[in-house]
Amino acid sequence: MLRRKLDEFFSSDAAGGIVLMLSAVAAMMVANSSLNPEYQEFLGAYIGVTVNGEGIEKPALLWINDGLMAIFFFLIGLELKRELMEGKLKNPADVVLPGMAAVGGMVVPALVYLVFNWGNAATVHGWAIPAATDIAFALGVLALLGSRVPPSLKIFLLTLAILDDMGAILIIALFYTAELKVDYLFLACIPLALMIWRNMRGAHRVAPILLLGVVLWVLVLKSGVHATLAGVVTAFCIPLKDKWNKSPLHSIEHGLAPYVLYIIVPLFAFANAGVVLQGMSLSSLLDPVPLGVALGLIVGKQVGVFGTTWLMVKTGLAKLPFGVTWAHIYGLACLAGIGFTMSLFIGSLSFSDAALMNEVRLGVLLGSGVSAVIGFLVLRAATRPGEAEVPEALNQPGAAERVAE
Repeated sequence: MLRRKLDEFFSSDAAGGIVLMLSAVAAMMVANSSLNPEYQEFLGAYIGVTVNGEGIEKPALLWINDGLMAIFFFLIGLELKRELMEGKLKNPADVVLPGMAAVGGMVVPALVYLVFNWGNAATVHGWAIPAATDIAFALGVLALLGSRVPPSLKIFLLTLAILDDMGAILIIALFYTAELKVDYLFLACIPLALMIWRNMRGAHRVAPILLLGVVLWVLVLKSGVHATLAGVVTAFCIPLKDKWNKSPLHSIEHGLAPYVLYIIVPLFAFANAGVVLQGMSLSSLLDPVPLGVALGLIVGKQVGVFGTTWLMVKTGLAKLPFGVTWAHIYGLACLAGIGFTMSLFIGSLSFSDAALMNEVRLGVLLGSGVSAVIGFLVLRAATRPGEAEVPEALNQPGAAERVAE
């Protein structure tokens, strides 16, 4: 009985978001308890992999953020390649509306943050923190509504979040690169070229590509470019189809997803979401960083996603998905304000100061929490149970136009 219930839970779309939320709550409880010294000692403990004194030595927190999160980005890369080659991003016409909504949902939150931090050299670097959307968390909240929302809205949110992740990857590559060491970057071209060669051959065995990906990760880390990008690059070198028409990409994505969703991402949340409340008051929320992050996620995402969608539809450049109303779009815009994992990650790249990072956590948790609650309530009120259910055929591209005819 218990095993069946667990299987049902972990097979639901809401499971990832719930586990993520529990990890964040656990981090906050530990960070504000007598266990905080042990918590900080664990995150600061140095772990090294060296040969004759040469190698990599980092605190546990950076192994999680640079190492384990590279696997998270590897999975994102697999999803992006699949969607681009055979999924929701294959047809450009289906990408225009969620794509522009994703752009608006990144630009406006960044501008909101800059309004409160412009001219402050210590904090302005965190402008990209509220620009991200957490796929697992947002889809988890949407899944809690069940048949209250049309399936096409889930597709819209998923496409928007995927494109949002692409934008976040580009931001990390362009704006969060440390001092560049060109020699290591040139060396990184060697494993990259070998991975591309095996991908072009449609190699069935992916172990060599994965090993080359590890080498690429080390060299990229040494070069100053953020090492998680090596995960995305490696993913794009995994063949979608091998010479026997099997899909190594599908196999790895399917096998890896549960470990990322239920181990790596929750561990990241536990390591990064521990807001220390001691010494804070309600006035702390008005400090530039937490205020800019929270309002960027709550207000910026709503204005950016909903406003861009409205402009695209009203100017005739795009149409709403079949069965989707403006109330649905507004609720989705609220859910896009759940930044969490990616926002915390970009925050860790923006600030090394512990006090500023604590303010980032406060802003991200507040902004994501408020966005989740508002989005859930709006979508719950927008449609009654079962009302949004439509035949699967109507969710296909061009269905709305065929029905209108």
